[in-house]
Amino acid sequence: MDLIVFTGILIIALVAGLMGSLLGLGGGVIIVPGLVLVFGLPIQEAIGASLVAVIATSTGAATYYVQEGMSNIRLGMVLETATTLGSSLGAVLAIYTDQSILAVAFAALMVYSAYRMIRRPERLVFSDEPSTGHPSLSASYFDKNTGEEISYCVRNVPRGLVASFFAGNMSGLLGIGGGSIKVPVMNIWMGVPLKAAAATSNFMIGVTALAGALVYYASGMIEPVVCANVAVGVFFGAMVGSRVAHGSRSSTLRKIFAIMMMVIAVLMVLNAAGLIEAV
Repeated sequence: MDLIVFTGILIIALVAGLMGSLLGLGGGVIIVPGLVLVFGLPIQEAIGASLVAVIATSTGAATYYVQEGMSNIRLGMVLETATTLGSSLGAVLAIYTDQSILAVAFAALMVYSAYRMIRRPERLVFSDEPSTGHPSLSASYFDKNTGEEISYCVRNVPRGLVASFFAGNMSGLLGIGGGSIKVPVMNIWMGVPLKAAAATSNFMIGVTALAGALVYYASGMIEPVVCANVAVGVFFGAMVGSRVAHGSRSSTLRKIFAIMMMVIAVLMVLNAAGLIEAV
């Protein structure tokens, strides 16, 4: 790998980490099309690199949330059984699926993500229904903003397992973290407060990505130099983004980035159809 390619991949990864942290968007929606459209990598290799990046960047956040007591480890381990199975199956499907089909599926994911960025509210509303459900999965955490101890009891575990399998499947198939599915499912369906849902998702996401990445590695679709470059770039980009996010969260930035994602989705489809080539 020459210096220009190395630098270019690092820049894409930095942007992915920055925008992912700033906008609450998985870095895979930038990394995968960037590696495919700019550097001409097979989409399976790009997805494998994205999953490695997810593992690297989720580790730090997961450690912090566990230390703070916000992650519901028991719930995470229960849901992870379905998520890991889904991720492994998704990775196997991706390896044996035609690249053009994967590209179109990824483009559809980008369009959906762009739509959610424009339309979704800044926060999900936690239901105040009575805490009836699975006492063994009940948990609590201390909210530093309000100074209160928040307790909750998890509900609808079977429904959560089904959704977790789907989230894992999308992770292994398309190289995304799956948090965009896991967090609202835990929050809205299972009665987990938003902060705890996000923390638990961070705890799960690295294991989910690892399950898929192992399948790609066994199939020889993990390029070590590319993956290392992407992981480093995303890690430092996310560090910068987490600090910038405290200063502002601009709706204009979200809309501009959503439009960019729409354009990239179109380019992915055109590339899959053979109408345009990698730069």
